[in-house]
Amino acid sequence: MPQPIVAPRRRFQLILIKPSHYDDDGYVIRWWRAMTPSNSLAAVYGIAADCAERRVLGPDVTIDIEVIDETNTRVDIPALVSRFKRHDDFGCVALVGVQSNQYPRALDIARPFRAAGIAVLIGGFHVSGCLSMLDGHAVDLDACGEMGVAIFAGEAEGRLEAVLADVAAGRLAPVYNYMKDLPGMEGMPVPFLPKRYIERTLGASSSFDAGRGCPYQCSFCTIINVQGRKSRYRSADDIERLVRLNWAQGIGKFFITDDNFARNKEWEATFDRLIELREREGIPLGLMIQVDTLCHRIPNFIEKAKRAGVNKVFIGLENINPDNLAAAKKRQNKITEYRKMLLAWKQQGILTIAGYILGFPADTPETIRRDIAIIQQELPIDLLEFFCLTPLPGSEDHQTLWRNGVAMDGDLNRYDVEHVCTAHAKMSAKQWQDIYHEAWLLYYTPAHMKTLLRRAAAVGVPIGNLAKYLLTFSTTDRLENVHPLQGGILRLKHPSERRPGLARENAWSFWPRLCWETLVKHAILIRAAVRLLIWQSAIMRDRDAGKYMDPALTPVGDDDETLDLMTKTTGALAAVAHARKIAELTGVKVA
Repeated sequence: MPQPIVAPRRRFQLILIKPSHYDDDGYVIRWWRAMTPSNSLAAVYGIAADCAERRVLGPDVTIDIEVIDETNTRVDIPALVSRFKRHDDFGCVALVGVQSNQYPRALDIARPFRAAGIAVLIGGFHVSGCLSMLDGHAVDLDACGEMGVAIFAGEAEGRLEAVLADVAAGRLAPVYNYMKDLPGMEGMPVPFLPKRYIERTLGASSSFDAGRGCPYQCSFCTIINVQGRKSRYRSADDIERLVRLNWAQGIGKFFITDDNFARNKEWEATFDRLIELREREGIPLGLMIQVDTLCHRIPNFIEKAKRAGVNKVFIGLENINPDNLAAAKKRQNKITEYRKMLLAWKQQGILTIAGYILGFPADTPETIRRDIAIIQQELPIDLLEFFCLTPLPGSEDHQTLWRNGVAMDGDLNRYDVEHVCTAHAKMSAKQWQDIYHEAWLLYYTPAHMKTLLRRAAAVGVPIGNLAKYLLTFSTTDRLENVHPLQGGILRLKHPSERRPGLARENAWSFWPRLCWETLVKHAILIRAAVRLLIWQSAIMRDRDAGKYMDPALTPVGDDDETLDLMTKTTGALAAVAHARKIAELTGVKVA
């Protein structure tokens, strides 16, 4: 009896690439070990793996998934093209989580794949934000259509399998726009990356988003225009599932990427489940979260964060001048609450990281220097990250400038929040750029880093962990000319990865110079590390280290109204007067 003919199994190649971007010399920013894990890659991989497991392209098609984070892995385009050719170009390249500063590099990666006849898709905040806020053609979006690169705007949950089916059938559409139809998150595939990819980041930590959306209206932010202002969230069961998946491969450290976890409506259920996993099952979770400056008002939030495993918190401080905050529609930030909020985190021994934006309307080099000195003296912040106010495509700020025809930098590669991209009323572009670089030196002085270590020892923040971060934050901008969040260990470069349009350097000059630069930089790093270790050791040997006190660690009291934080700007004086009036009317002291 003749046997039935079995169709040969086909293998669909899905290559997920998170592009890096170019440095000021035109080279791709890549490291042996990168600083920050990519949640976009983890989210899309989790969805793609679910599609592969369910065989959404048919029982005879296997989906092979490869992940490339260009911040720590070289994109070997010839090898990838050869891989597609071995499979008759059956599959696609997906450029994942592309931000505006990564968009030029993403197009440069896409170009040779398209020339080879391979399908390419691009998604992320740049294309999603531009389709949400602009006309669909602005900010170089037409380059995708001209090249034949498909645009995916929105979120991939529940949509990726349809796109993969279109690729497999050879009918890939030019645009998939889901910006007006954001999916729910509960019960969806959870973010996940195999350990071999996670180990290429510092600390071998992964990431996940417990929720999306933010209720606030900050004009510089793209989150609210891409992920929406309505809170969407994963269930506690979803969170437990992703924790167990990762712990099965030895991963217990996570960056929860919610733009504001304190406004996730399921924060308490999430924390309760994580507490159970830590305290009852012994999974040694270590978490970093992002919150707003009013989270301390939520009953039990900070206490449960500690029990859930939070050891680092990023706070969107942004500025200490209320006039600047109001100009950015960040009215939820109350400077009269800053010390109370920061001290609440300190009481739990949690390392505090604050973002600080330079270039608001009232800023000048002089006021920025003054404000940094005030922060050093009066606010118990461990790490301060500086950013240039940038009109990111997808934000209200960018939309306003674009509609009014205001000049903005035409090179999207510079929209990395560390380059000046538009004019300022009180600073020239050079003054603005110079004060950005100077800010890192002003805050991370030897004297202040010693103070930060003393504060850590006094309140129970792990001093060794803080010292490691101080090494990175005090050296990355001046040594590598990139933001610490774009940093890593051992900068890697290759002559072939220079930006198109710039001359390719001769190998005989490129490699010797790179080796010499690397040796010099690491000699400086070793010296800085030894200095921090000496300070750390001296403080740990000090029997009175736990008794250290300074104005920043002093409990909040009536004297706070005389601090420079509260008196040096007109907006600060008005904020104090308003808080005093509210207290008089309600009988409740608000700060």
